[in-house]
Amino acid sequence: MSFISNLFASSDKPDSLGARLRNKRQKEFEALFYHRFKKTDPIKILDVGGTDYFWKNSSLPKNPNIEITLLNLHKEEVNIPRIKSVVGDATNMPEFPDYSFDLVFSNSVIEHLYTWENQLKMAQEIQRVGKLFFVQTPNKYFPVEAHYAIPFAQFMPKSFMLKVLTKTRLSRLSKWDEADAKQYLDEILLIDKAGMKKLFPGASIYEERMMGMVKSFSAHNLI
Repeated sequence: MSFISNLFASSDKPDSLGARLRNKRQKEFEALFYHRFKKTDPIKILDVGGTDYFWKNSSLPKNPNIEITLLNLHKEEVNIPRIKSVVGDATNMPEFPDYSFDLVFSNSVIEHLYTWENQLKMAQEIQRVGKLFFVQTPNKYFPVEAHYAIPFAQFMPKSFMLKVLTKTRLSRLSKWDEADAKQYLDEILLIDKAGMKKLFPGASIYEERMMGMVKSFSAHNLI
């Protein structure tokens, strides 16, 4: 039972499949990062929608030359040195001048913005405030929807999915709170590879694969 629970648990659970995939992606990102930056370089990173939990197993916060700023709609609790939290809007960041960060990073956030217009605004702001960027999002066409762990949920009517999430335990073996389910169903707009190319013109696209299929895309200009 513990194996099944871990398989379907959310990625903030360290033994979950999502956490293992995220750790693998993090290693790929760090390889690209240190290909571009020297370990002695003073580097300012903006993590849009990030948490200090994400960086817990990363080598970057251990580097005394790296400063990471988390940007969220609310203040995040931070317990890791050289990471700070600020409140702001990913689609509008006037508090940051052009190219004020060496790198802007974002993991599984841009799909939570309700509309394509908001996703475009976030992408434009990321490219404005950051000299470099690395932005990840789940693949719209991966068979299992990443947020609910239900096959093809992204193509089902919202009214049907609301019942599935709140009345059954098909999503990660538990029932969702109705308010949370409604919010997720409204805010999530998954993106495909063509969409990421439109949002980040000229970027390289790293494809994270699972069972031979592309599970997520990361647009970046680190190479």
